[in-house]
Amino acid sequence: MDVLAYTPDPSEFAWTFGGVKPVRKVKPGTILELWTEDAFGGKVRGPDDLVTKVIEFPFVNPQTGPFEVEGAEPGDTLALHFVSIEPSRDWAASTTIPLFGSLTQTHATAGLQDPLDEVVWMYEVDSKRRTVTYRALRGDHVAELPLDPMHGTVGVAPANFEARSSLVPDYYGGNMDTPEMRAGATCYLGVNVQGALFSIGDGHCRQGEGESCGVAVEAAMDTVVIVDLIKGVATPWPRLESDRYVMSAGSARPLEDAFRISQVDMTDLLGTEFGMDRLDAYQLLTQASETPVANVVDPNYTVISKLRKEYLPDRQVYGGAHSRLSEMGRAYLAERS
Repeated sequence: MDVLAYTPDPSEFAWTFGGVKPVRKVKPGTILELWTEDAFGGKVRGPDDLVTKVIEFPFVNPQTGPFEVEGAEPGDTLALHFVSIEPSRDWAASTTIPLFGSLTQTHATAGLQDPLDEVVWMYEVDSKRRTVTYRALRGDHVAELPLDPMHGTVGVAPANFEARSSLVPDYYGGNMDTPEMRAGATCYLGVNVQGALFSIGDGHCRQGEGESCGVAVEAAMDTVVIVDLIKGVATPWPRLESDRYVMSAGSARPLEDAFRISQVDMTDLLGTEFGMDRLDAYQLLTQASETPVANVVDPNYTVISKLRKEYLPDRQVYGGAHSRLSEMGRAYLAERS
């Protein structure tokens, strides 16, 4: 196995997708052992560390990368298989941020009400027991929540010399904030520039669908990801695959457009990968799709359309990339155990 370990120095963080020189060049089939900082740059460590005081915008949501993939060209598809995602600390943080979130006025949803209070919640992370502990700050309620690590931000460089903030999700991936981006999932991203230039970050110990206040249980992560390249196959919007589901991510505003994008892309996937007639695919999608809302807080909202493989023709998407990469991941874990 070709394994590369990489831990960025803070000076090497990427803050955009596009417009950043690669930190490393890797071959398809490489296993990357990466460390990612939390969305706050590790600066929110206690209740007094208010984001508006400790972070200088726009330096929020640092990314590890970008990585240049040998042979990747526009029109190809990058496959990223997440072997493991584990918190690197025994604590994590969440917060409310003035003028940010789904239930407050924002710059795009104007109002005359006062901004919500800025409050920080610290979470205890128990990797052995697989829990994160919520504690109410203005009451005595305590809840142990399941640890479900994920990456909120996974993306490649956009086309046409664009550089997009790491807070924005779009056709190139970015800050989609879907809990589906967990260990065992394979993410497919269309390549827009030579080398793809992919980055990851924004680790969450867990997150509810929608990420309502705009901030999950934010944490630094130790992540193992396998990089692969599917030549000559285009992927217009991010897609994911698990052992049980195929999925498509649509990102836009308003929310119904994000929904439409993910549904149309899933209809197209059923045609290109499963050979289904377009209206047959539309009908099956209507009756069998699951459509969790990933985020309603970012500059674009994200909706995921999911279909269970048991309802689909007995074929594998992208030439069986998920199955092959999953086997590589299991071999890696067995070798390390």
